Amino acid sequence: MLTQAKLSCLLSTPSTYSPLLVSGLTALLLVGCQPNQTTVNNEAVDEYGFTSASTHTIDANNAVLTELPFSDTQDFEDAQRGFIAKMPELIVVDEQGKTIWDRTSYDFVKGEAPSSVNPSLWRQATLNNYDGLFEVTKGVYQLRGFDLANMTVISGKTGWIIVDPLTTAETATVALEFINQQLGKRPITAILFTHSHMDHFGGALGLLGDKTLDEEAFKNIDIIAPAGFMHEATSENVMAGTAMSRRAMYMYGKQLPRSARGHIDSGLGKEPAFGQFGILSPTTVIKQDSTQMIDGVPFEFQIVSGSEAPAEFTFYLPEQQAYCGAELVSKNMHNLYTLRGAKVRDALTWSSAIDSALNAQRDTQVYFGSHHWPIWGQDAINSFLEKQRDTYKYIHDQSVRMLNAGLTPAEIAEAIVMPPELANTFASRGYYGTAKHNAKAVYQAYLGWYDANPVHLDPLPAVDSAVKYVELIGGADKVIQQTEIAIANGEYRWAAELINHLVVADDGNSRAKELLASSYDQLGYQSESAPWRDVYLSAAFELRHGAPEKGIDLVSMKQILMRSPIENFLQSMASRVIGPEVFGEDFELNINFTDLNKNYVLTLSNAVLHHKLASKSTTANATLNISHELFIDLIIGNVGVSDVLFSDDLEIEGSKIDLASFFSKLDKPKGVFNIVTP
Repeated sequence: MLTQAKLSCLLSTPSTYSPLLVSGLTALLLVGCQPNQTTVNNEAVDEYGFTSASTHTIDANNAVLTELPFSDTQDFEDAQRGFIAKMPELIVVDEQGKTIWDRTSYDFVKGEAPSSVNPSLWRQATLNNYDGLFEVTKGVYQLRGFDLANMTVISGKTGWIIVDPLTTAETATVALEFINQQLGKRPITAILFTHSHMDHFGGALGLLGDKTLDEEAFKNIDIIAPAGFMHEATSENVMAGTAMSRRAMYMYGKQLPRSARGHIDSGLGKEPAFGQFGILSPTTVIKQDSTQMIDGVPFEFQIVSGSEAPAEFTFYLPEQQAYCGAELVSKNMHNLYTLRGAKVRDALTWSSAIDSALNAQRDTQVYFGSHHWPIWGQDAINSFLEKQRDTYKYIHDQSVRMLNAGLTPAEIAEAIVMPPELANTFASRGYYGTAKHNAKAVYQAYLGWYDANPVHLDPLPAVDSAVKYVELIGGADKVIQQTEIAIANGEYRWAAELINHLVVADDGNSRAKELLASSYDQLGYQSESAPWRDVYLSAAFELRHGAPEKGIDLVSMKQILMRSPIENFLQSMASRVIGPEVFGEDFELNINFTDLNKNYVLTLSNAVLHHKLASKSTTANATLNISHELFIDLIIGNVGVSDVLFSDDLEIEGSKIDLASFFSKLDKPKGVFNIVTP
């Protein structure tokens, strides 16, 4: 149960829930509270139940201070260089007054690292706290700290060229208003989307004011994006979005307080904002490396699709001698595999794209990106690009070497050691991705999930094996006793693995759940990776307080989903058919989109649902004549199935009973499911 203080805190603090298709970065985020602390059994425990850092954790984190070059302050100088102004209270609210972005909730990140945070991660979180308007070079400005990503503003001949307009309309509006206040208001002449992750395009509709959520208002503005942008931006996560959203709650610390024992950063920035998401159709598509003149400014584009994003470009500004690396490079190791769940990324393609940028014949004097802070000076930029390139290729090459030697993914992750030249470079540290899980991604890309050990071919289900392990060890008391010994010895990975058997076998055992949560506390406190920290601490939170009751809310995604291919939703519908409930049944349905003049024929046979774009079938059990918007409202839950089927808002031909029966055989995912308990 949550404490009264926790409940009061949540009731008084604006909270936001959102499914975010970002990178497909799909996330549900909650702005938390600053916890109070109490003492239980002489151990400081905050009101959320998080324990204090153990002596083992303190020693491990102190050791980090001797392993890395913390005396190098160049990043701090660069993160503040070109500072123009900042908003005193950077808090963004929506039209209902709900807080969707609160930069001030991270004001506690300052000074020396607390014992509950890895000092290297604290350093990254501190650097990501520098916010405001900055001049990168003459005519190029960045707004940092207004959202997860940066908004870059380039001065064109007649107006502003906007690059990556943040995640939401509300944050984009505030950011643009701020730069207009500081530098003078100018019209927008072009908008560039560097890639297909939503923290780089979702706020576009707010650039003309947060009430201007109409694409028609942008008809005189050039919208520039890489080839494939619309498909990738609107399609990602439709199929597995429910599972990704739930997992993203862990990856981004959705339920965690913003505190020294909770969420402090995401590695890339603080967190994605939640608000009104939108998208604009490109008027200019960049299909290959080329030079374009945009409002009097020459841009040299490089296509890097298939690296960090499936549709992405970088660009060079020859007049400013400035290179925008988009998210091809950033001031941390990125993900070859993201913990929320996604297809693995191609390490060789990624490394090769960086190599092409490095070897381009350019006199680059400043680098800036979609995240983090710039770098000045060609030597420093080349060194940065070289080490980013080699980070991904080293992980690839060494993982392939070891998999060919017969090592399993877990063995490779344990064995891989980054070379000192990369390990001692902060920009290659695992604040977001890690060498361990990226190495496993390389294995997965080549060999898939099976490690060739027959015991893993068809293992017992987790609950069945857990019960047997607990019995074999000697019962619950014995497992608890051995776990307590492991925790006392600082063996938190082993403690978590051991006690997890008891939690899975008997999730009603409160002592087992607290021991597992305590182990996760320490693993989180020691993690250099922000997502790893959030995953461990989110697990600890749910072991103490239970899984959330609320699932994903897609209403704020309506404008983007309206642009998603209908075929994706129909395939998603097929993946929701409850197979055993339709064994032996045959069904045919026309879905006629009246405003699009498109009809899809859905056919169910052999417990498989197929769809095709075709004329109405005369043998269909039913025909659903529906508008595209009403169909999307049905998908996102704005209206219920029964309300639609038996209302006057659409026309149904044929059997309503058959149609209702068909929809009843579709699974209705709640958006939440247990992760740390069965």
